[in-house]
Formats: sequence, C-alpha cells, structure tokens
Amino acid sequence: MKRPTVVALYLPQYHPIPENDEWWGKGFTEWTNVANAQPLYPGHHQPSLPADLGFYDLRVPETRLAQADMARAYGVDAFCYYHYWFGNGRRLLQRPFDEVLASGQPDLPFMLCWANQTWSGVWHGLSDRILVEQVYPGQKDHEAHFEMLLPAFQDARYLRIDGMPVFKVYRPTELPEPRKTISLWQDMARAAGLPGIYFLATHSDAQWNPLELGFDAYVKVPRLLRRREWVPWNQPLLKIRGKWLDILGRPSVLDYASEIDSVVPPVGRDELIPCVLPNWDNTPRSGSRGLVVEGSTPRLFGQQVRRALALASRRQARDSFVFVKSWNEWAEGNHLEPGRKFGTGYLEALRDELAARPHGSEP
Repeated sequence: MKRPTVVALYLPQYHPIPENDEWWGKGFTEWTNVANAQPLYPGHHQPSLPADLGFYDLRVPETRLAQADMARAYGVDAFCYYHYWFGNGRRLLQRPFDEVLASGQPDLPFMLCWANQTWSGVWHGLSDRILVEQVYPGQKDHEAHFEMLLPAFQDARYLRIDGMPVFKVYRPTELPEPRKTISLWQDMARAAGLPGIYFLATHSDAQWNPLELGFDAYVKVPRLLRRREWVPWNQPLLKIRGKWLDILGRPSVLDYASEIDSVVPPVGRDELIPCVLPNWDNTPRSGSRGLVVEGSTPRLFGQQVRRALALASRRQARDSFVFVKSWNEWAEGNHLEPGRKFGTGYLEALRDELAARPHGSEP
C-alpha cells in the first residue's frame, strides 16, 4: 500500500520584527525563550537546545535550504507554513515564506495554514495582554486575503489534491460564516483558473465533522489537558494537588506514552487526518503555566507514526496525508529538527517507519 504524504507544520518565527522588539525587547525571537529556559522540577530537561542547525535566522536562504534538505532526507514531503493574517490586511512573520515564494527556493513542496488566532502575552505568561487581535472585517477583507494568497496557490510547488491547492484553517470554529467564506474563495479560485481549493481544518475531537462547516477534511491534533483547567471541589484531592503545585511553581506534567489515544485515535472518521506529536514542553514560553509531556523518545514517537500510518491507510478520502506537529516549534518543545538530547533520533524514527511503504502520490 502506498504511504501517505507527510506534511510538517513550520513556524516562520526565527527572525526579529519591529513588533517583537517593542513587546519583548530588541532582537527578540523564539530563541530568546529557548535559551533562557530553566528546569522547573527535578529531572525537567531544560534548556532544550538545537543541534545540527543551531540558533538559525530564517532571513538566511541557506538556513531554509538546509531545513528542506534535511526534511526530504528523512521522509518529510512538504512544509505547512503558518500564515498570519489578522484582518484589514495586517500580516506578521511573513518574510521567510515571502522569500521562499519569490526565490523559488527551496523546491520542497509547501502549503499554508491560516493561524487565525489573537496573539496574547502567553509567550511570557501574560495571557491577559492582547498584542494583536484577530478580526474578521467582512467580505472585502476575505477577498483581499485571497488575492494576497493567489500567487502562492499558483506556485508549482504548492501541495494539491486533484489540482486544488490545500489550505488549512487553524481555528475553524472562530471563522464567522465559514461556509460563506469558503464558497467565496472557491468562486474566486475558479475565476483565477484553479479547479478550487481543498480546505482543511484543525480540531482536537476525533468525532468532529468538518463537512458541517464546509471543509473537506480536518487534521486531528491532540487535546492535552492541563492541570489548571478548572476542577470542582467535589474532587478535593485533585483540587488540592493542583493548588499545591501552583504554589510550588510546577508546570502541568503528562506522560507521553499515556497520551497516544489523544494524539492518534485508534479509529476515526474518513475526514480525520492523523497528526503525530514528537514531543512537547512549552515552559520556555509559559513557565510554570506551561505543559510538559514527559517521557518522549524517538522509539515511542516511531510507534505513534506507525499507528498514524495504519489509520491513514484505512481512510477513504481524496487526500492521503499524515501531519507532524511540528518541524520547529522550539519554544513549545515540539520539533522534528535535531536537538542536543536525541540528535536526529525523531527524524530517523520517522524515516524508518516510512521505509517499508512505497511513496504515495506526488505532492
């Protein structure tokens, strides 16, 4: 059986921008959080630092080429770049992808994910501070958004299903009138000479139905429960434990092996695209408010990949994807890129699980 196309989510953050200079200090990037991270309890592995690619700057073309070469060598077929459009034409962190598009390099296939969420101060534990609000001004803004994306959709490298560029929406339920917006973009795509757009959503519920909102399928991401989700007093031991850990400044901690059903369900509807999680520790961003998924290893990640491939093979769908969350979310401790602890171990686990399966349809 042919294997699915593997798509890794890609954060285009690692370069200074004026907004981050203003909010967090001159020269701030995610590397600032990564390098300053500290262990918050005995055995907590922080700081977790990059290995082969180092503390890179995404304004450097050679860095982007090296990432693509590494991805391709280990079985990642495409990057899914996060794309930030906050409404009224406002974009952030656009430079790396704009340069990928303009230069034609790297030649690795790609797609875009609209990260349609408000930016808050959560990176520094200031969750009540709004930095940039996600707004939806209406049809004219959706039209402008589509026109901005059209050159990417027309690029030969863009990931397609039956000729349709694949576009993902991160918060589908927050998009007002999603069916109306999707219909508008479908009409605009056809008017531009495309056969349409293949719309993906993101959701954590294994039984969610994306068709109800007009999407073609969805990428099932894990819902990792944090300790600080509200607990009633009729569960006194859990309530007291959480308050005591708050006093100690401890993050929420989950066990990686125990979370496999949350990450890749044993069964799922045909519209569910599996998404694997190599690792997770967002305490570099969120400190004691963060979440650590302990016990991740390349071997356990390989088991997760195997399960995702089996789930993907049972789907009856136009697409054939497995997503990886993520390629380079370093401040969330969520990356395939080599780190100093396991080196290329996660990449090797992915490659080894894919090796027994012939390549699927070309992106």
